[in-house]
Amino acid sequence: MEPVGTILFLLLAVVVSGKLARLTRAPLPLVQIVLGVAVALSMAPTVTLDPEIFFVLFLPPLLFLDGWRIPKDDLLRDRSTIIELALGLVILTVLGVGLFIHWLIPAMPLPVAFALAAVVSPTDPIAVSAIAARTRIPKRMMHILEGESLLNDASGLVCMRFAVAAMLTGSFSLQQAIGSFLWVALGGVAIGIALTWLISKGKTWLATQLGEDTSAQILVSLLIPFGAYLLAEELHCSGILAAVAAGVTMGFTEQGGQALAATRVQRTAVWDVVQFAANGVIFVLLGEQLPGIIAQAHETVRMTGHVEVWWLGVYVLAISLALGVLRFAWVWTSLKLTWFRRRAEAPPQRVGLRLVAAISFAGVRGAITLAGVLTLPMTLLDGTAFPARDLAIFLAAGVIIVSMIVATIGLPRLLEHLELPPEPSHDAQIQSVRTAASEAAIQAIEAEQHRLAEEQADADLYTDASARIMDHYRRRIDGRLQSIETEAIARRTARIESRLRLAGLKAERAEIFRAAREREVNGEAALRMIRDIDLLEARLRAKP
Repeated sequence: MEPVGTILFLLLAVVVSGKLARLTRAPLPLVQIVLGVAVALSMAPTVTLDPEIFFVLFLPPLLFLDGWRIPKDDLLRDRSTIIELALGLVILTVLGVGLFIHWLIPAMPLPVAFALAAVVSPTDPIAVSAIAARTRIPKRMMHILEGESLLNDASGLVCMRFAVAAMLTGSFSLQQAIGSFLWVALGGVAIGIALTWLISKGKTWLATQLGEDTSAQILVSLLIPFGAYLLAEELHCSGILAAVAAGVTMGFTEQGGQALAATRVQRTAVWDVVQFAANGVIFVLLGEQLPGIIAQAHETVRMTGHVEVWWLGVYVLAISLALGVLRFAWVWTSLKLTWFRRRAEAPPQRVGLRLVAAISFAGVRGAITLAGVLTLPMTLLDGTAFPARDLAIFLAAGVIIVSMIVATIGLPRLLEHLELPPEPSHDAQIQSVRTAASEAAIQAIEAEQHRLAEEQADADLYTDASARIMDHYRRRIDGRLQSIETEAIARRTARIESRLRLAGLKAERAEIFRAAREREVNGEAALRMIRDIDLLEARLRAKP
């Protein structure tokens, strides 16, 4: 029962962390790390992490969800900047920071230094969002960070895999590595795409033949990333890229709209919980591992050739500074190249240092870095201890914490009054599509009304009902054709109406709960009415 108790305790810590973050207004990841340290110092059972199990449990669903939810159009629009940051910066970080780490700490073998540099190269947009919760991140900047993270998660961890393989085998061939990389990368992507496409087609066929089971559909979506990851690893391809490709493919297949509305609503809620729990547990585990890592600091320091423990802090700060300087230089160069290539489309723009600094500070390391470094093997092939493993884990954990603290202090200040190139307006497209959708709805309602009213004695009821519904759609169409000033007034009126409706729904729900408590209405009927009100409230609150 001890493992079960430990898991439950970790999940409880994640729940408590959300409340403490709101109470203290501190970034959620930092609160979770502190709670993890408290768990480790308490009497609660601690966790002995198995790297392989840790990797399989946490990374596939997180990478899959990133690929699924990232806006595809924004990803394609800024693809050159994203690729430059996600691939070019990762390779430069592995080589440059890896050599710097080996020079800084000669006791750390070069392959291990490359592995450490590779694992600290991925950024974590979830940590950035949590840290900058009180400051609005410009949408375009957030999309670039999300796209970068989606790709550099995979590229960084694949580079780490090659560095670890070089450490285990004692040899490295560039030609063989390039061939292996192509097989690992392309194979992983192909497996993720093919598996998700086949499963989606199978789900659609079964739903057509037998009807859709919402719970089964949700469970299948949870199993896809693990299936893609394990199948790719079994075929010696990249399970990481397979999970990412599966998520991106899932986003495209879902555009077919075959799933029921109830399935989409409930599935979104389930995945939100999975994302919150997985990320939270990872940061709590980071905090829980810190006391043990620090306890081994004396041995770690002795291995580096120093005596004082504070040298570890010097190493962490030096590596963090090297990462920051390298990222700043690369971001500046990347933005200059991007705007130079687009000089024919728009007048050239000056690369502001404030913008470059903001994107650089946003390069926060988080869950992926921790998950990756904890998967370093315990031993070499001959059974001897993996060299500098504890030191690598300590340095990676230190870089995560330093990057979070720096972003917490500096990012909100840099984002204040930051101006980015304007986002392209999609208002005309949205209005056009909504008008077309309303016209399609009117045609469908008319056709359905005629079909239902055929040879019915009360055909006038169908006519009246369809007229009321079509009138709603016609008012919507008329609203889309208003002038800008009238439309602004209409939007304000709609916001006022939403607030009034929310007040009414709140009172309505309170009365239903009162009636249920006093047994004036059946409990099951009350729950159905409450669910209808909750869904309507969620829709109203989701409106801009």
